[in-house]
Amino acid sequence: MEGIPFGLMSSVALAEELLLLAYDNESGKAIGSRIGLDLGMAAAILVELALAGRIAYSDGTIIVTDAKPTGEPIADDVLVRIAADTPHTPASWVQRLRHGLRARVLADLCTRGVICDVDETAMDGYVHLHRYPTIDASVEREVRERLSKALTGEEVPAERTAALATLVSAVRMEPTLGLSGAEVQEAHKQLEKIAGGAGFSGSVGLEESTIRPSVALVIAALARAIHQALGAPRPAAS
Repeated sequence: MEGIPFGLMSSVALAEELLLLAYDNESGKAIGSRIGLDLGMAAAILVELALAGRIAYSDGTIIVTDAKPTGEPIADDVLVRIAADTPHTPASWVQRLRHGLRARVLADLCTRGVICDVDETAMDGYVHLHRYPTIDASVEREVRERLSKALTGEEVPAERTAALATLVSAVRMEPTLGLSGAEVQEAHKQLEKIAGGAGFSGSVGLEESTIRPSVALVIAALARAIHQALGAPRPAAS
């Protein structure tokens, strides 16, 4: 199957969806692991390129299969960077790409009026503390609705939603879904089930997956890279 033109997939990038889930709408502050979110966003950019048919996973590395721009500036900058460099593993790329990515995505969402930048200067102007409360909640609402349907099993997730669910699980962002206690664990199990059914975790063969094999291989490799970078999860408090 040919890659879908980027502009026809979604007006909101996966990295933006992850960021919106991670930031509290009212306080404008990030919830959960900052490094986890940054790794997840870096992986999300690579997933976008895989969905668009621009990159693939081959012999343990990420390679460019089509250098044509997607029309999305951040993704295209990453595509150019990958094409110009020697091959690197998914683990290497998520570490290389995470630095400075959050600031760029936040700035883009501010420009589009989805969130706003509230600069709370402290210590006589020497320290700038920024919050990013939501202005247009419709974007995040659509993301949460897709994930909610996936978690309840009401429909088989499409490629993008399955990829998002896998990244949420890998980054351990279940608490950002408004869940607590046993609900978090149940959500994690369901997200892992979605990843398995899509062929990302090995529980279902690629020939049985509803996801394009080329995309599934990239997502599976990126999920493993995030798991390795974050280490074993902390035991739940008793």
